[in-house]
Order: sequence, then C-alpha cells, then structure tokens
Amino acid sequence: MARVISGHDQMEQQLRNTSLKETSPGSDSMLGAIPLEGGVNFALYSAQAEQVFLLLFDSPDTSATDIIELTRSSDSSIWHIFVRDVKPGQLYGYKVTGPYDASRGLRFNPHKLLMDPYARAMTGKFQDRDGLLYGYGRDASDSDLCMDSRDNALLVPKCIVMDNGFDWGDDRSPEIAHGDMIIYEAHLRGFTAHPFSRVQHPGTYLGFVEKIPYLQDLGVTSIELLPVQEHHIRDELVQKGLTEYWGYNTIGFFAPESSYASGSSPGCQVHEFKTLVRELHRAGIEVILDVVYNHTGEENELGPTLCFRGIDNPSYYALEGPVDQPKRLYRDATGCRNTLDIEKPAVLRLVLDSLRYWVQEMHVDGFRFDLATVLGYRGGAFSSEGHFFQALKKDPVLRHVKLIAEPWDITTRETGRFPAGWMEWNDSYRDTVRRYIRGDIGQVSSFATRFAGSQDIFGNSERAACSSINFVTAHDGFTLYDLYSYEEKHNGANGEENRDGTDNNNALNCGVEGGTDDEEVLELRRRMVRNALFMLLFSRGIPMLLSGDELMRTQRGNNNAYCQDNETSWFPWDLVEQNRGMLVFCKKLIDLRKKIDLFRQCTFFSGDRVTKADIPDIGWYGADLNPPNWEDADMRLLCCELKLSESGGGFNKGSFSLFMIFNMGEQQVEVRLPQREGLVWHLLCDTGYEEGKLFPQQDIESQLNPQDQYSSPPRTVTMLVSAYI
Repeated sequence: MARVISGHDQMEQQLRNTSLKETSPGSDSMLGAIPLEGGVNFALYSAQAEQVFLLLFDSPDTSATDIIELTRSSDSSIWHIFVRDVKPGQLYGYKVTGPYDASRGLRFNPHKLLMDPYARAMTGKFQDRDGLLYGYGRDASDSDLCMDSRDNALLVPKCIVMDNGFDWGDDRSPEIAHGDMIIYEAHLRGFTAHPFSRVQHPGTYLGFVEKIPYLQDLGVTSIELLPVQEHHIRDELVQKGLTEYWGYNTIGFFAPESSYASGSSPGCQVHEFKTLVRELHRAGIEVILDVVYNHTGEENELGPTLCFRGIDNPSYYALEGPVDQPKRLYRDATGCRNTLDIEKPAVLRLVLDSLRYWVQEMHVDGFRFDLATVLGYRGGAFSSEGHFFQALKKDPVLRHVKLIAEPWDITTRETGRFPAGWMEWNDSYRDTVRRYIRGDIGQVSSFATRFAGSQDIFGNSERAACSSINFVTAHDGFTLYDLYSYEEKHNGANGEENRDGTDNNNALNCGVEGGTDDEEVLELRRRMVRNALFMLLFSRGIPMLLSGDELMRTQRGNNNAYCQDNETSWFPWDLVEQNRGMLVFCKKLIDLRKKIDLFRQCTFFSGDRVTKADIPDIGWYGADLNPPNWEDADMRLLCCELKLSESGGGFNKGSFSLFMIFNMGEQQVEVRLPQREGLVWHLLCDTGYEEGKLFPQQDIESQLNPQDQYSSPPRTVTMLVSAYI
C-alpha cells in the first residue's frame, strides 16, 4: 500500500473526505493517467523531485478528496501509482516537492497544483487571481528567488482521466497523395464564430462539422488547423481584454482545447474533436494539426507555474544565466520567452508520445510544426540529423504521417535543409510572388524559379517539388485582400502601440490606404487577388490557401491578429454572397488544378525536349517568343509554355500544351503565341475579366482562337490551351 496523506506538513492541504483508496505501486512503462482493469495507473516523470503527490477531486472547484504519494522507480525517474476503483472522468492534479533554488533552475513549489504533462483533457482554462498561478512571491525585491506559499488547488483547472472509447465506424485516412494536396489553413473557432455562420454550435468542433459541405464544395483536400491543443492565456492579454486567439501558447500537448467544446460535460472536447476528424475523413478531407513543441505557455522566469516548471524545470527547459546563477533564466529561441529542450530525453519522449497519441487515438493525418528548427537542435544548433528527426525515421507510426516544417525560428532560417520526406513552408515563394505581383523590379527570374517548384532550395537528390508548401498569405500577416489594400500595418487594437507585427509586407494598397468607394481601386484590388490565387494554385509544389482569402476577407490592416477573437479574425460568412464572384473564381481554379495532371506532379521540370514536337516540358519566353532577358531588371512580363501529357493531361485528347502570360506591368502588351501546324489556342482564364466571365462555359472545340497573338492587359495573368483541329 502506498502512503495516503490526509495532512502532510509540506502540502498544507486538508482532505474533505478521509476515505482511503486502495493502491499498488503500478507501472512506470506508460506516462499519464491510463485506465486499466480495476482502476487507473498514474505516472509522472521528474528526475529531481523529492516527493510527488497525486490529488483527486470530485469537481473542479472543491478541495481534494484524496492525496496519494507516488512511488519512484529507481532507474527511470518516473513516479507512479495504481489507484483502484478510479474510473474515466476522475479529476486530478499533482503537487511536487523539492528544492526551490532558481540559480540552479530548481523551482519546486508544493503549494501549487500542477497539470499532468500527459493529461488527455482539462476542465477549463488557467485563470490567475491575485498572482496565485505564480510560484514565486511577486512582491519580493528579487521576486523569482522567493517561493510563494499560497495554495492554489481550488483555483486551477483539473486534469481529467479519459479512456479511448469512440465509435469510429469505418474511419480511415483519405491518404491524399502529396501532389494532390490543396491545403486550407483555418482557425477552429474562428471558422464558425461569426454570427452569420448560422450553425447550431458556433466556434466549436461540432460547429466546424456543420460547415464541412462548404469545404467540399470549395474543393480543398487538407485542413490545416491552427493549434487545437490546450493553450494558456497570458495574464497580460487578459488585463487588456484580449485573448490568445491563435493558440500558440500550448500547455497541454495531449489535450484538445477545452474552450472549443460545445458541451459542458468534463472531457467532451475529446469526443467532439474525434467527431470532427471522422466527419472530415468521410468528406475525403485529411486533418493536419499545427502543433507547438518549441515552447510552452509558462513563459520565462517571471511566468506562471502551471506544469513543467513545477514538475522538473531543468529536465524540460533550456536554461541559462550568469556565472553565479547558470540556470536562473530561460533560453529564448522562439520569441515566446522559453524554449523546450528537445535534446533532453524527457522532452523528446513527451513530443513523440504526444504525436503518436494524436495519430493513433485521434486519427489525425499529419502535423505542421511551429518554429520547427527548434526541434532539430543538436548541440544547441540546428541539424538535419537531430535526435528528433532520427527518432521520427525509426518510429513505426510517425514515419508514415505527413510532416510540415515552419523552417525557421528567431535565430535561424533553414528552408530546404529538413530531412527527406518533410514538407516546408516556403517563405521565399511568399516574398517573391508578393514582390512580383506588386511590380517590383528584378523579380521575373526569381518568380520563374518559385513557380517551377523552387528547385534551387529543394532540388537535392532526396527532395522533390512537393517539399515546397507554397503560400502567399498565412494566419501570420496580412490577408490576401489586405495585402492589396494596405501598405502599412494597422495593429493598434492589439494594445502594443502598433509595434508588433512585421513591417516587411511587400504590399500594395492600389492607391488608397484602407477602405474606399473608388471602383477603379476596388477592381484593381480584386484583380491583384485573382493574380495571387492563380499563381498559387498553378505553381509546382503544394498550395496553401488561407481561410477567407477566397472571399476577400479583411482584418482592416492588422497583420498580427493573434489576440483578436472577434470579427477581425473570424471567417466572414456575411461575404459569401457579396463576394461570390471571387469564391466561384477560386473554386474554378481549384477544379482546374485537379483536372490538369501536370500541376499535380511532384518532380521538378527538366527543361528537356521530350515530345514529338520537340518542345520542353517547360519553356520560358518574352512577349516576342524569344528567350527572356533574365538580366533585364525592368522586365515585368514573362510567358511560359507547359507541355501536357500525350493523353491531354486532363483536357480532351487533342489538347497539347498550356501557355501562360504573366504581365505585372502597367501597360497592355501584344504577346505572340507559339504556332504549330494544326494547333489553335483556346482561352481558359484571364484575370483581367470580372470573376464570372473568366472561364468559357462551352467545350474547347467551340471556343478555339485561331489568332497568333494575345493582347495581355496590364497586371493580369492569362492561361490558354492549345489543341489540334
């Protein structure tokens, strides 16, 4: 029998119910709270703790019914206990004793109830009252060296014991091929929070389920959800009346975000998240989670003690400090005030266990890793041979899922250096396309490289064009409409005097900063949006579309809306009818991408002449069909011809090639079209037209254009297809 404590002198906690639980030592082979036959096995890693206590609760806001001391494994630093007759739904937390010596990185505080790092669900959000979430005396002259002795067990949310029961039916991953992927980056809550969403459960997992038909109709294949793991809301935001809307302040790596649940029963968020995944799979859409394993919501040495800091601070975080206090401070490679140390065994295991859980028990199909370079640290610097990458290669579960890197952090940028099999956000694509559409000088050569798959970045022997996640906009930055409505950020609502957010936007306001009634300005903005959507969806690589860009969603110039849980950030369901033309245009582009097989290929273009007509798989031209003068910095127009497969590549069998005209200049240009015996050209798309007139409705045969040149309007993109007559 383990020792059951009713009044330990270090705990300063009185039992409300003195009944004893029957216990046995349990197992150290599985961390977290794992339901087994007859009870639950609890296990927690802490290499430097002196004692670990499990507290059981009947409700989130009442005192503990039981305090149970755990047993430590002599060879693994894992504390464990098996408690009989405890069932799923049981609420619990931990208190951990040990030295409080900030100079050595030791910040144990037995007065603070701690979250289990492996908790599958939480009863709610951490909310500070009078500094009770903090482990140090905030009024002390050297505050972070003074332990706060006030107990907070009644205040903090509780962990919930969960089982894995769920009716998955015949659920299976859609297994979308890399080349077929069209990623749609969306915020779980924001997608249905708007009053015009008219769903039964707005801003929730189940509300998202109600809008799956919209995603099917749009044609996207893969949903990339901004973080849905339990996150902490910083007190500084609460005091400003703001929130941690994006969710990049994770505290629970196994727990779905509790505030996205529509129900009120403890742990219902787990069931609802699984329901969302199952229904997306039934619709043929795969689920990719944006995950944050580079830092936690505990911030720096002045932050709250919620979990890792109080369990074993040096085992989880990268610490540093002056010579006399070498581990007092937190290394910050993330810009978020702390950095998880992936080189430490406890952290590496935590991350791998978390990923496996989301794949095996939650059925997700892949992950996008925030500031992923941090996960590749080896010896304190990025390495494509880092322990995390090596572990993924060997893992029988994780080596088969989709892995996407944000290939930078605040100290390094490593685009193109991730291991084979990884996809990466391509910020070079973003910046080049923005500059080219804006009309900057000297961009055509770089644009051609990005459009063709960024072979200069990903073209080594083990990578492919589908390693590149192409995007023009993402959650972080301007929306696509704002990119052509604002040249300066307007972030005053964030409460940081407009200091936050990037100043490097490569934006163009089309003549007026912000809102206007000038129809010429508005039409130019719509054309610029159409140009960006066209380039994104027909570039080689994997396109990622920001949710709402298909409706010209605006954030009114806010390019860092991380704290705006309001109509600034929400999906604009009120614009579905108002901007239906752009929505239809986007849908047609997606449909055309799916139809034309050459856009779904993952190989790089060779430039070789591979057909009977002796033309290359891709050819670049100027307006006169001569090779482009790549050194001409003033050149704004570029043409390319893409060879279709012998079967027509998605068109009628007689179709031969595609010809694209990219004219980002301010003048109309007469462009010669390639002429071959028996071939004529058919116009597919010209972004200079209004949305509803862009795609001919008749068959190709009735729309043949025998002309040998095309008048390219200023600031437009044109696509034509050639066919035999």
